[in-house]
Amino acid sequence: MFDLSQLFPNFSPAHLVATALIFVWSGFVRTGLGFGGAALGLPFLLLLHDQPLFWIPVIGLQLLLFSGLTLSNRLHNVDWPYLRRSGRLILPAAFSGVFGLLNLPNSVLLGCIYGITLFYALLWVLDRKIESRQRWVDQVLLVLGGYVAGSSLTGAPLMIAVFMRHVALPQLRDTLFVLWFIIVAFKLATLAALAVPLNFEVAAVLVPAAAIGHWAGLRMHDLLLQHDGLTKRVIGLLLILVSLEGLWQLR
Repeated sequence: MFDLSQLFPNFSPAHLVATALIFVWSGFVRTGLGFGGAALGLPFLLLLHDQPLFWIPVIGLQLLLFSGLTLSNRLHNVDWPYLRRSGRLILPAAFSGVFGLLNLPNSVLLGCIYGITLFYALLWVLDRKIESRQRWVDQVLLVLGGYVAGSSLTGAPLMIAVFMRHVALPQLRDTLFVLWFIIVAFKLATLAALAVPLNFEVAAVLVPAAAIGHWAGLRMHDLLLQHDGLTKRVIGLLLILVSLEGLWQLR
């Protein structure tokens, strides 16, 4: 049996319940939208325990598990040629982002995570999109998205702006899942090589919660895509509140 008091030091029972619910939410978003499990879950988790290096390996391990399950019979539906071309820009940037995660002061990293989340949330509420229409813009967004993904796992919307132009919609989610799998595997291997704890036991304890969200997301995926605008506005409003609260605590 896992000793929760050792895995989650100083967590009250209410905090433990909130953590489980956030992982249900994260799993639902990741599978339902095809992205955003980390970007839309991490800001909530940081309100409970403001240590990114505690949560990011846990989210990463679960992403490997559930994206792997989703892709187990979907690899034929991946746009491999574009994934290879974009990966030449994304992966070196993601590697640099990992060292940013390790070297930036915690308050700076928290401010970056909440600031980036607030930016995305405002775009969604205002029904605006990050658009990429030229090759050099594509390259900038992929590099920035890779760096942010490497440092905080919240770079998905920047890269999606490019992928949506180059990958057919029926292949988009599966192609993105492969991208997230590669980035996270690369990131966790780097953290492990640098002796950063990956919190396997914490990730294992929270698998049932994430599995509930994963199951619900699989069944709601088509419906969420049909109401994409409304879904993003509601999520955006929630993220604005969470990001402002997080920034307020950093003042």
